[in-house]
Amino acid sequence: MENLFDLGIIGGGPAGYSAAIRAAQKGLSVVLFEKNCMGGVCLNKGCIPTKAILHCSDLYKSLKKAEKFGINTSDISYDYEKIFNRKNEIVQKLQKSLTKLVQSFGVQIINERAEFASQRGIKAGNDIYICTNIIIATGSKPAEIKGLETDGKFILTSDDVLNLSNLPKNILITGSGAIGVEWARILSALDKEVCVVELTDRLLPVADAEVSKRLERLFKKSKIKFFTGTKIENIENKSVKLSNSQVITPDIILCAAGREPVIPQGLDFEKDGRFVKVDENFKTNFDNIYAVGDINGKLQLAHSAQHQATGVVDYITSGKNVHFNKESVPSVIYGAPEIAWVGKTEEMLAGTDYKVSNFPVSALGKAFADDEIDGFVKVLSVDDKIAGAHIVCPEASSLIHQVALMIDNNLTIDDILKTVFAHPTYSEAVFESILGLDNLNLSLPKSCI
Repeated sequence: MENLFDLGIIGGGPAGYSAAIRAAQKGLSVVLFEKNCMGGVCLNKGCIPTKAILHCSDLYKSLKKAEKFGINTSDISYDYEKIFNRKNEIVQKLQKSLTKLVQSFGVQIINERAEFASQRGIKAGNDIYICTNIIIATGSKPAEIKGLETDGKFILTSDDVLNLSNLPKNILITGSGAIGVEWARILSALDKEVCVVELTDRLLPVADAEVSKRLERLFKKSKIKFFTGTKIENIENKSVKLSNSQVITPDIILCAAGREPVIPQGLDFEKDGRFVKVDENFKTNFDNIYAVGDINGKLQLAHSAQHQATGVVDYITSGKNVHFNKESVPSVIYGAPEIAWVGKTEEMLAGTDYKVSNFPVSALGKAFADDEIDGFVKVLSVDDKIAGAHIVCPEASSLIHQVALMIDNNLTIDDILKTVFAHPTYSEAVFESILGLDNLNLSLPKSCI
């Protein structure tokens, strides 16, 4: 049986379902293929379940210092099985809601593994679906490291750790990217012994160096052990020897050292390293096939994939070029305090004429009221416009979008300072950091300006 559609989408994650909805809104007939559950990695094995657990761990951590706020508590404890079950319930509810949402737009969902039968044909089950245009949004999976192959028992992927209904006492984490840092924070907050091993010379190597330094301080405060410039040399009977001669005997190892693309079979796509090569409108070497999200290697972030996907649909339907500026896409590390950044780092601007302003959140009344004084908002400017921002403080995941808007809209410092920032808020730290570019801070003593 042959089925004819204007657009075929392989993958039901943030990129896939967003493309499907946007295409249906534009009047296209759409078929979406998802071999597992709607929502992709983000909903089922990544962002949402991890944040559901992280919220519980943050709440538990906050309750342990409740007496500081005049709230009497005793015998604070947690039941991880209930945390685990709550996580599953949230995921299941969102899966059902998302499926209904996509179907409400008339999108046909096919729960089968899809592969290419031809440049315009997608095979799923026993059927072939002919599609004028095709978007590949198949995402990624945990990368395998030679010598550290995961077995789901002692060496775990980020997928595996989400399936644990009980947590062991001692965990070794390899890699200090978003996944490694967030799980280190979760496990430490839940009173587990955590050690992070990072191959590069600093934690969170993709971030600004000042963020990495502050993360080291936060790890030490939380009693999270870490070794940078270090790798696992060998493992014998759960005894792990590191390249710095340290020997660790964890209950499990969480391998959080990156992800690799999942590419459908059937066609020979031109590659850029491991990833599918695309042009500025995310078109592959086949003129009717586009690749968005993790598989093109631009940025492995759900919101980045979603933006690419809707942009591609607009390109298909109207010829409008996709607007995608990698440097204006925010990155966020969750936990307490949150970490976020957008744009350029100081390392990227080295050798150029730029300004830097670093405002400590300890100068905010809101931070003292919340007992959250460990953090900062750092902004960088070039030619009177914001080039980047790096935030470590509560609500950083929201604050960073203020700066992203500044960058994307090419606002000058004078344009930005026309806006009134409410008091008392953490947004004042953004305001103060902008003022600091010209040494005009209102909340720092003269000696610090």
